[in-house]
This record gives sequence, C-alpha cells and structure tokens, in this order.
Amino acid sequence: MNFQQLRIIREAARRDYNLTEVANALFTSQSGVSRHIRELEEELGIALFVRYGKRLLGMTEPGKELLVIAERILNDAGNIRKLASAFANRESGRLLVATTHTQARYALPKVVKAFRERFPEVQLELRQGGPEEIVRLLQTGEVDIGISSEQLDRSEGVVAFPYYRWHHNIVVPRGHPLSEEAELSLGALAQWPIITYQAGLTGRARVDEAFAAAGISPQILLTAQDSDVIKTYVELEMGVGILADMAFDPQRDLGLHQLDGSRLFAPHTAWIGLKQGQFQHNFAWQFIQLCNPELALADIQARALHGEPLIDYQI
Repeated sequence: MNFQQLRIIREAARRDYNLTEVANALFTSQSGVSRHIRELEEELGIALFVRYGKRLLGMTEPGKELLVIAERILNDAGNIRKLASAFANRESGRLLVATTHTQARYALPKVVKAFRERFPEVQLELRQGGPEEIVRLLQTGEVDIGISSEQLDRSEGVVAFPYYRWHHNIVVPRGHPLSEEAELSLGALAQWPIITYQAGLTGRARVDEAFAAAGISPQILLTAQDSDVIKTYVELEMGVGILADMAFDPQRDLGLHQLDGSRLFAPHTAWIGLKQGQFQHNFAWQFIQLCNPELALADIQARALHGEPLIDYQI
C-alpha cells in the first residue's frame, strides 16, 4: 500500500468514479490508475469498488471504510509537510482565502492591508465564489481559509469562527419617497420593485423569510451576486435595493441614500472557516485574528486542530 493508491481512492470518490478525470487530477495515465486499484485490491483481498464491466459505479462497504482512513492519512501527511514548512518559513509562503464578492470587496480590504504590512513575503490569493463552492474548497483542502455568511458554520469537516455581525439595509435614490417614511415597514417597502441578492447569497434567505412571515409577496425585479450591480440599477431608479449594510459607502455612493433595515430583517454572522484537523501556517492563524481580534490564537488552534469548544466571543 502506498500514498498514490490512497490518493486514487480519494480522487475516485471525489470525481464520481470517472477514471479519466482521476488520472488527469493526479497527472498520471488511466491505465496506471486501474493498475493501482487492482494491486491494492489484490493486496487487501477485498473489492473496493462496485463495477459494471470495466466501469466503476460506486464503493463497496469496505471501500467506504478505507476512504475514511485514506482521507485521514493523507490529511495527516499534508499536515506533516505544512508543519515542516511552517517552522522553516514562518514569515513567507502562500495563503489561499476563498470568499464571496461582498466580503472581498467590503469586509476584507483593511484586513488584507494589515496582513500585507505584517507579512510582506506571504503571497495572498483571494478566490471569489458562492458559499457552496467555498465549503467544497475547504473540505478538499484546496484553500486554507473560507469566509462567508452562509453554510460554513454547519458544514461537515469545517470548523467555523465568528468574524462580524451585519444586517440588511435599504438603498434608494436620493429624494425617494421611502426616505420620508417616519418608520419604515415591510409593507411600505413592498410597494416598490426590489433589487437584491441572488438566492443563496449574502443572507438572501433572511430577506425572503421576513416578507413571508409578514404575509407579503414583494416584487423582486432583479437579483445579482454583486452589491455594486444592485446599487447601479437602484441609481437608474429601476427599484429599491436591499443589500448588506457594509456594502454602502456614503462617500462613494453619492447618488444614493441608505435606510436602516435592522428592525425589518434578522441579523447575520459572517464566518471564518477552516478544514477541521488541518495544520495551518503561522500567518494563517494571524490572518484569522486580524479578522476578529477577540479570538485568541491558542483557542483558534485548539478548536481547529483538536475540536475543542469555541469560547463565546463578542462580535
């Protein structure tokens, strides 16, 4: 048994048992993949895959058990390599952060600036995507840190830490009638076409839940992934926007007016996620603490590596 055989078992499960894709992912040949699988099954004396002819359809029960062990062994091997690298290059390396557009554009710039000043020799890469993709990248170990308001705190194999609290606000063109409302309500808001986030992004579910609880069916005119896109169409007076409070900048958004929506929509928590049990470079722990200084480094490491309970930090 060797690491390449274990990698093939893991990649086969990840890539729906398509051996061509497994071979491409591991930079080898399909015949080599098949040979490694056959040799491992012969060594263990059990069938690891369910087959139809030469095609793999799934995993047998022993195969599923082996997959769990293989994931653990490969993860531990990766941790050993990271441990050696971390001690040899404490102030240099590469940090991969997967996050949503809203976090990358509005929440992270000050953190990134402070991180670059502290670790000038670390290459920082921001990968933007939706919550599901961020979770997948963390679970597979393709990125070091994930940041999102959705899914991270309830995803298998991911340890989540609180980043900050936020809520939705309403954005309208200057002089809009809603600006004159003494106490803004969902009913008054629903009188206008609404421009907001796509389903599954930036707390959109909380917006839908608020209207549903009030028995109101708003007219959703346009949805987008990008807060700037929402503001662009609000400026064109096509409707009123519902977007994250941190996405409004009064110095830049001069043609718009922001209305407080904290009473209308439930608050959110932005989360910082790590792959459970995966060792991180020193600068990765530091990046998390820059996001939320209330988090102690020792507590971050204890929970990420050993599953210890998270202290109830204020955010």
